[in-house]
Amino acid sequence: MSETLLVTGATGQLGRLVLEELLASGKVAPSDIIATSRDTDKLADYAAKGVQTRAADFDDAASLATAFKGADRILIISTDALDEPGKRLRQHLSAVAAAQKAGAKHILYTSMPNPETSAVAFAPDHLGTENAIKATGIAHTILRNGWYMENLFMGLPHALSEGKWYSASGTGKLAHIARADIAKATASALASGSTESTTYTLTGETKHTTDEIAALAAKVTGKPLEVVHVSDEQLAGGLKAAGLPDFIIPVVVSFDTNTREGHIDLVTADAGKLSGQKLTSLEDFLAASKPILLG
Repeated sequence: MSETLLVTGATGQLGRLVLEELLASGKVAPSDIIATSRDTDKLADYAAKGVQTRAADFDDAASLATAFKGADRILIISTDALDEPGKRLRQHLSAVAAAQKAGAKHILYTSMPNPETSAVAFAPDHLGTENAIKATGIAHTILRNGWYMENLFMGLPHALSEGKWYSASGTGKLAHIARADIAKATASALASGSTESTTYTLTGETKHTTDEIAALAAKVTGKPLEVVHVSDEQLAGGLKAAGLPDFIIPVVVSFDTNTREGHIDLVTADAGKLSGQKLTSLEDFLAASKPILLG
């Protein structure tokens, strides 16, 4: 008998890619997939393909309990609620409780590398969620997602336009991974039928310093780019002057702190092992993203 697979945050960037991978695999019937979102109208294209669509709001425990009914394997994609301290963890804990109440056989969760030691501001949200999942006693798969290549779009296009990239990451290294490669690995894990409890760390195949990334971006775009190394405090001041909301500034700064301190300096083969496919290199990703980088 086939298992029913549920994806939360199905209208999000990662959720949609996971759905696409599940459908493209040919191994999962659309009727065995449940896609959840606060706004199911945005999932109409999947409903037309036979996917079950259900309303689920991470701030409404009752909606989660209803949405998760009958799901055997539940993928909880972490939310992006960073504007209120503690909110994200509360949302995740509600989802974990709902999965347990629904009788899920397996819980999958998108976490981050080394949440135990990470300097990233929201690492405790991930560690707290991982611990809550383990406490249920339900078999689980923790997917510790590395830094998306797409995250570079937050600052790299502006840096290229100015010719300067202000960074507090020092000589720390980071193995970015394309969101599409994360989605392929995640879909494979969700549809695997595995009954073991496992933690995977999904990274790219090559680590780079910020200077090395800048050199690749300059090569791809033909625009010079100098990395200006600054302190955390100087970076925070620059972000404030640029108009970033106060609540997000320490989060952004913590990304560079984390890289500089080596908490994300790792490469694993887990993503390719799960998906069975070759990963996208950073240089190829930047080349394909040239129009975005040049804005």
